[in-house]
Amino acid sequence: MQNCAPTQTPDVDIPALREKYLAERDKRLRPEGQKQYLEADNEFAEFYEGDPHMPVVPRQPITDDIEVVILGGGFCGLIAAHRLQQAGVTDFRIVELGGDFGGVWYWNRYPGIQIDSDAYCYLPLLEETGYMPKEKYSKGDECFEHAQRIGKHFGLYDNAIFHTLIRSLEWDDEIDRWQIRTNRGDEIRARFVVMAQGPYNRPKLPGIPGITDFKGHTFHTARWDYDYTGGDLHGGLDKIADKKIAIIGTGSSGVQAIPHLAQGAKHLTVFQRTPSYIFERANYPTDPEWVESLEPGWRAARQRNFHNAAFAFYNPGEPDLICDGWTEVARNMAAKLNETNGWAALADPAKFMELKEIEDYRSMERLRRRVDEIVEDPETAEKLKPYYRNMCKRPVFNDEYLPTFNRPNVTLVDVSGTKGVERITEKGIIVDGVEHEFDCIVFASGFEITTALERQFDIAPFAGREGTSLYDHWGKGFRTLHGIMAHGFPNHFATGFVQGGVTASTTLMFEQQADHIAYIIKEAQTRGATVVEPTAEAEEDWIQTVRTYSVDNSTFTTECTPGYYNSEGEPSGRSFLGDPFWGGFYELTELLENWRSTGKLEGLVLEK
Repeated sequence: MQNCAPTQTPDVDIPALREKYLAERDKRLRPEGQKQYLEADNEFAEFYEGDPHMPVVPRQPITDDIEVVILGGGFCGLIAAHRLQQAGVTDFRIVELGGDFGGVWYWNRYPGIQIDSDAYCYLPLLEETGYMPKEKYSKGDECFEHAQRIGKHFGLYDNAIFHTLIRSLEWDDEIDRWQIRTNRGDEIRARFVVMAQGPYNRPKLPGIPGITDFKGHTFHTARWDYDYTGGDLHGGLDKIADKKIAIIGTGSSGVQAIPHLAQGAKHLTVFQRTPSYIFERANYPTDPEWVESLEPGWRAARQRNFHNAAFAFYNPGEPDLICDGWTEVARNMAAKLNETNGWAALADPAKFMELKEIEDYRSMERLRRRVDEIVEDPETAEKLKPYYRNMCKRPVFNDEYLPTFNRPNVTLVDVSGTKGVERITEKGIIVDGVEHEFDCIVFASGFEITTALERQFDIAPFAGREGTSLYDHWGKGFRTLHGIMAHGFPNHFATGFVQGGVTASTTLMFEQQADHIAYIIKEAQTRGATVVEPTAEAEEDWIQTVRTYSVDNSTFTTECTPGYYNSEGEPSGRSFLGDPFWGGFYELTELLENWRSTGKLEGLVLEK
């Protein structure tokens, strides 16, 4: 593996940059907030429900009574299924909208797709399946294949219902089960429901006036149309050589797809509201000798090291095992503390945040100067420079993106001054009163991550006891026990970013949650209980526990450029991390393990 050294960063004028950051944020703030995006339903349903990868095979509606239903067949759902099996719970089904396992890796097959995180930490169940990623940043097909590998290895295909969308979830007190209805006419009654739909499951569209007027071709990056472009997720888009293509959006999906569109199209026009920080990817294949040297527990140690860099801080002398843009600020700061013997600063939170802020500004300036080194046209280079703090938006890793803007068939249109595209017409896109004509528009506009819960889940009704809506229960903030169960919603388990732990390896968070869920379900079965539900008091106690450890990120968040990380700058918007337990991810693991070890199921009521 590579030697990990701190990056060389320039001196900066922090007050001047802070002022610049705020000015750039203000250019992009829109009063509509999250409402600037359209839902992929009704006339736009094909952008979500349509499957370009696999035909939907007609089948008869299913009528079934089952113990557990897992909603979602991505990594989160697969981990939950594995943990249920480990606990001896085998009567379950996985319901998935896609035609196979994979979740985000089933749907997202745009050219250039690749994870932007350390694969050795991210890909789940590696040791359990005996698999090692081919390289540090796995490509999309490897992630999809690994989901299939998990499904085959643990015999989960027999438990799966594919190409099926949940329409409604309603608790029935008379039979102590959840009534589940789907788009295929299914009537499924489940004792327990595990929500494993993931945070990146539903595409959203830009709410641009005239979006339905365009007479050319359109698709979303999450539903890539290779029949139109040719090629595959490795590139080779050989059907668009005579096409003028537009792409709206320059987040992770857009950044990865744009180099391949530029190589294939007659002309590509990139519409950018906010540039992303582009870190060097510098990918490398997995070293067989390194693999041979690994000892049991290596992955857990690597994940903890990643967590320390992203959410805590290194211990003195601790190496950076991840060594990329996610850990650059922490790595550089640790090097400075080594030089000055200044580790005592970690004991002073204010001093620690001051030092971290300095390294943040310096590292981001390094990336802006990197743009000048690569992009030949100064005006284009200036448009591609981001001005906001690290982690205001999702970091992006790519070595082909910036050089793409040196191609003669690529045009960058900056729409930050107009806060977006003005209008879509029959022929193309209008910006600053100028119409640009296209054959195809690609929407790289992201997912329903911090929009209203009704939009994220797309399930109606979603009702617990006495018809209480989960959307109402969580409308003014999450209310749970351990970030997983809610009072009034018996036998219902949430996953993802709610009120739980947060760590750099998202799939590790899913594992932490699945361990807890599988334990509770198994204990309920063993004790002969048909219903398990937290008390209102336990829910309130957990809310107070979360608040005790809460971190005031309000200044950082409000000063960030608008995006899904800060709910498009909405003052009362929901964080994409939910309402986390900031006491520490590993501290939460210990807390949950201690809770389970007593066997008391404290805070839960079991009914037989």
